[in-house]
Amino acid sequence: MDKADHIHSIVVPERVRLRAEQSSPQARQWLKDLPGLIADLEQEWEIRIGQPLSGGSSAYVAPVKTAGGNAVIKIAMPIPDGFQHEIDTIIRANGHGYVRVLKFDYERRALLLEQLGLSMQDSKLEPRQAIRLLCKILKQAWLVPSGADQTIDALEYKAWTLAQLISELWVKLERPCPEKIVSQALEFACRRMDAFDRERCVVVHGDPHPANALQVLAPRTGAESGYVFVDPEGFLCEPEYDLGVVLRDWNEELLAAADPMALAHEYCELLAKESGLDQAAIWEWGFIERVSTGLYIYAYGSNELGQPFFKTAQRLLG
Repeated sequence: MDKADHIHSIVVPERVRLRAEQSSPQARQWLKDLPGLIADLEQEWEIRIGQPLSGGSSAYVAPVKTAGGNAVIKIAMPIPDGFQHEIDTIIRANGHGYVRVLKFDYERRALLLEQLGLSMQDSKLEPRQAIRLLCKILKQAWLVPSGADQTIDALEYKAWTLAQLISELWVKLERPCPEKIVSQALEFACRRMDAFDRERCVVVHGDPHPANALQVLAPRTGAESGYVFVDPEGFLCEPEYDLGVVLRDWNEELLAAADPMALAHEYCELLAKESGLDQAAIWEWGFIERVSTGLYIYAYGSNELGQPFFKTAQRLLG
């Protein structure tokens, strides 16, 4: 197959195509240029790119054949999603807690990554088992050094930006969830802002849920748990933030429980025990994340998918 035929054969996943078309002119141009970019990377990196993988919406991700075996390519669309933080974080990690980088191209937002197996989500691990494993990976991930120019101030602090997002989206979306859960999330955000401590900040993953933790295919240094993270956001925050993101999930389990509050506190206690970190801070971050995620999904994804976050938050009101 020559280059022209191969360009013609490129299939872009529907979610990626829709997001690019609904984003900026730069993203729409990226979509138009993508087949040629894929063909150029195949030639320059001496790889053969297979059919794209499903799941994401902001990047073209596909399996790859290389001279040495199998890999995965990720080509991110030009949207303000922190791709520079992602690539910098996993390069500095050097495989410790994160997927290994084989090649990268900053300008074209392209990464060639080690091939990984199923995610914790696809493996359908029991929540307590997943929580223990996620804590193990996070302990390694938090050791990744920050970038030379990476800083944080009060206006960049995650509690502040999430409080802004919650306040703005709740009004913009015409109050799609009870005011009580919004008020509780904002109260917790204020507590986190009052407790802000630059000295305790690490490079957090930012979204360490089970779908972002994938199995390594063979034992290796830096992946002693058997899993590594992909898709880090790589900003500075206290480590309890990442644990709050872990606590944010499990809507299905919590909504099916006879006592959702007791089960959520059990998960939170396990996160604190496995990490050695503050249980109250984890709980507060988890509630903030639960409400903000519900609003974000409601605004940019699906009303139906956002509702379980609101329902769970309602049941976890103190």
